[in-house]
Amino acid sequence: MKRWLLMASLGLVGVVLAASATVCLTSGCSTVGYYAQSVGGHMGIVRSARPVPEWLADAATPAPLKARLELSQRIRDYAVSELQEPENASYRRYADVQRSAAVWNVVAAPELSLTLQTWCFPVVGCVAYRGYYDKPAADAFGADLRAQGLEVSVYGVPAYSTLGLLPFDAFADPLLNTFIDYPEGELARLIFHELAHQIAYAKGDTLFNESFATAVERIGSVRWLADHADAKARDDSERAEVRRADFRALTSRYRDAFNAIYRGALSDDAKRAAKAALTAHLHADYASLKAGRWGGFSGYDGWFSRANNASFGVLAAYNELVPNFERLFEREGRDFKRFYAEVKRLAALPQVERREALP
Repeated sequence: MKRWLLMASLGLVGVVLAASATVCLTSGCSTVGYYAQSVGGHMGIVRSARPVPEWLADAATPAPLKARLELSQRIRDYAVSELQEPENASYRRYADVQRSAAVWNVVAAPELSLTLQTWCFPVVGCVAYRGYYDKPAADAFGADLRAQGLEVSVYGVPAYSTLGLLPFDAFADPLLNTFIDYPEGELARLIFHELAHQIAYAKGDTLFNESFATAVERIGSVRWLADHADAKARDDSERAEVRRADFRALTSRYRDAFNAIYRGALSDDAKRAAKAALTAHLHADYASLKAGRWGGFSGYDGWFSRANNASFGVLAAYNELVPNFERLFEREGRDFKRFYAEVKRLAALPQVERREALP
């Protein structure tokens, strides 16, 4: 699901730690530790990364990995030539981080609300998640939030974007073992999505940023598959997109139903009872979809097993404004340069004006 945005570039470490130290005076010193693990975690990844040509020239590199790396570079080239995404060192290097996720995200929401908890930082503003390179640390932070009465979701993230802020090629976002084996269409989506974050970024507006990147990944992956993929890759992607659309439809319907309960006039106890009944219906509907239309596909089991207010809140950040950006792309004549220019203009507006300006 989400790709966590690194909180600082190395060129801004001094500013970030100074700001963190100020926070430390009033709220404890955990913030400094959080920034330290953020910078140290990213440095650990980029230190282990090597340029893709080196991996391809190395006789010890397994043939299947070489094939995937070659595919990734064709996708990366396509991102530049056809989608007008940045030509830089991002995704031109590869690292095996020896774990299943690049980072683990922690998101939280109240018991009777889908409004996500936010945390504010220098550089990126306020975001609705915190990312950790160490899962036990993420779990510990999640436990602290649960102790405060919040509903929490901790989930692994295969990739994240540093927004193109890092000043040297060696520090750019690399390809990782956490996603290099994705099906072709999914690999293209991920690369297109993460590069989109380097094009436009509205400080403190997760919904705008993620919906924009998701729109780019959808538009780009359709074009890539039509232009370059074989029949099997297109069929695999079509099945995945059907499941993704079904998932969005199901969860959107239930998200609206949960919101109606929480915003209604019932007492808190009555809301809790209605929430429990609705959750049972959610799991029943998912089981029916999985056994029927999906033919037993279990790729969403993890999400539904931990579904709560936090996980429903995250979904809105990735999808709610995507149709608006797709309409904007059409309005700009399907011209990526014009589209990106308009998105950048919107990103510079105050948030209320930004929302009103989206078609």
